[in-house]
Amino acid sequence: MLPLGDAWTGICRAVPDQPFRPDDSLLDLFCNLGYARGHCARFPANHGPDAVRFTIVSDDGAALRLYYVLERDHRPFAHGPLEFSVARNELTTPAEGALTAVQARAYVASYLRRTSESDLPRKES
Repeated sequence: MLPLGDAWTGICRAVPDQPFRPDDSLLDLFCNLGYARGHCARFPANHGPDAVRFTIVSDDGAALRLYYVLERDHRPFAHGPLEFSVARNELTTPAEGALTAVQARAYVASYLRRTSESDLPRKES
C-alpha cells in the first residue's frame, strides 16, 4: 500500500520558493513512496524527515482518529495523534507542520474513498 493510500499528483514544495509540478516518473519513483533524499535533486538536504506513515486508530463515522509517524532513515523522527472531523472535512488537531497536515488530509481522503467503495453493493456477474 502507498503511504498516503493512493498515488497522488500535485505541486512539489520541497523548495518552498520554487513550486514544481513533477512528471509521472518522479511521482512514481519518489513523491508517492518517500525516501527521496539523495535521489531526487529537489529533496532538501536538511535533517528533516524522509517519509510519513499514517494509520487509522478508530472510525466512529463522525470522527477519524489517526496516528502519524514521520521517519528519517527508516526510524521514527516525530509522531503523534490526529483527529479528523468527517462532517467538517478537516483536521481538528494540529499536525507536525503544514506539509504533514496536507498529507494527513490526502490519507484521510484515500481512506474515505476506499471505505465508501467497500460499502457499495457487490455487482453480480
